[in-house]
Amino acid sequence: MNKYSKLKIVKSGHMKRYLHSTLFIVCSLLLWSCGNKAGSDETIISKSNDVWQQAKDIEANIVVPQFEDATFNIVDYGAKEGVDVNNSLAFAAAIAACSETGGGRVVVPKGVFYTGAIHLLDNVNLHLEEGSEVRFSTNPKDYLPVVHTSFEGTELMNYSPLIYAKDKKNIAVTGKGTLNGQANNEHWWWWCGKDFYGWKEGQPEQKDAQSRPRLVDLAAKDVPVEERIFGENHYLRPSFIEFLDCENILIEGVKIVNAPFWVVHPLKSKHVTVDGITVESHGPNNDGCDPEYCSDVVIKNCHFNTGDDCIAIKSGRNEDGRRVAIKSERIIVRDCEMLDGHGGVVMGSEISAGVSDVFVENCIMNSPNLDRAIRIKTNSKRGGLVENIHVRNIKVGQVKEAVLKVNMFYATYNDQKGDFIPEVRNVTLENIEVKNGGYYGILAKGYPESPIENITFKNVKIEQVDEAFSLENVKGLRLIDTYINGELMQSPALTN
Repeated sequence: MNKYSKLKIVKSGHMKRYLHSTLFIVCSLLLWSCGNKAGSDETIISKSNDVWQQAKDIEANIVVPQFEDATFNIVDYGAKEGVDVNNSLAFAAAIAACSETGGGRVVVPKGVFYTGAIHLLDNVNLHLEEGSEVRFSTNPKDYLPVVHTSFEGTELMNYSPLIYAKDKKNIAVTGKGTLNGQANNEHWWWWCGKDFYGWKEGQPEQKDAQSRPRLVDLAAKDVPVEERIFGENHYLRPSFIEFLDCENILIEGVKIVNAPFWVVHPLKSKHVTVDGITVESHGPNNDGCDPEYCSDVVIKNCHFNTGDDCIAIKSGRNEDGRRVAIKSERIIVRDCEMLDGHGGVVMGSEISAGVSDVFVENCIMNSPNLDRAIRIKTNSKRGGLVENIHVRNIKVGQVKEAVLKVNMFYATYNDQKGDFIPEVRNVTLENIEVKNGGYYGILAKGYPESPIENITFKNVKIEQVDEAFSLENVKGLRLIDTYINGELMQSPALTN
């Protein structure tokens, strides 16, 4: 590694002249580009409109489900209010009747209705009227028998998600009611094995040998999914809403609180619309919305306040991701608000099949407990290609660590080194305003043999950031009308 392999620039009031000269000289030496790939700043700008027209075309082509004008009220199928009655059979009967007669709305009226797992069928819109609340059982036995699902990017047979569908078309969860998973430090969350979430020494947890480690081992050995049987006594929490191998999905308007695990998890699905939902859930791994192995997805007008990433775009973990080999692509995020969370919009870390063509625009991110605005996380066990990430018109009030973080060495649980060197390229942020940027404007760490390629900042203004950049093995940084702590950053020269 030569002396220009690493770059770290510290910004302070008495170092303005040093910042400008150092950034220009070091970037010119470190961040090289081929003329036929990079082009000029003007070329980059001229391409911007075409990119965002592509996003409009993608959204216009997403199929939103339509339903027959027929209503099936769960009360008519035996549902009763109150927390002492399990309405699982009433929900199942109403859903079956709706689907069998051509579809329509299964209505949850005003009131509190208690249930176990809800499984949707073709052409069913589960609709929660204003003032309704569906409270889900905290008894794991109410989510048996096991179903084909996923845990942290690895497929298995496990507890049913709270709301689930497999191989279905034209399905929805809509309305102004509340879905309450009732997870807390006494129910579900403590399974993660952290005392902060209620786990106590001597209790079982997901890191026990027969739980998550066994699942990882089965996937590494390519054991068929139907033989990866978990569920009872294995402590792997279910997702809240999961649609597997489904098409034409709508999740609209509802409020979702207190999830056991990931909140909204479209998996191997196409044509997904998530519109106007509110997620308030601060448990472990409580990601707000995680499309995985999905294509043609729009997440819009949503409010996320979470215990983990607000939105995390995924494509499988390690061997399982490479086995499935379906990348997530054509994902649009717009007009959303992100408060607490590890990241606003994130790619990874379960990302082995790759992610491409992500468009994020017109969002607000602001919380002292939001760690990063845009984040890409992977490692050499995950591998995967992440490319064509486009972000514009974002207002950031406050983040803790970085406005943009790209980490190819992300590690949890244990050693995460392998033989699958990831690739990250073509990440653009434009029209970004940040009032308090935390530690870094850009924090990016690549491999010498696989540098992060082509980060572009255009019309970006970041205030109150401790360090402008911390970069390692980055190739092709472009700064266009970008100000950090009030100072104009110079774009490095592009050389052949």
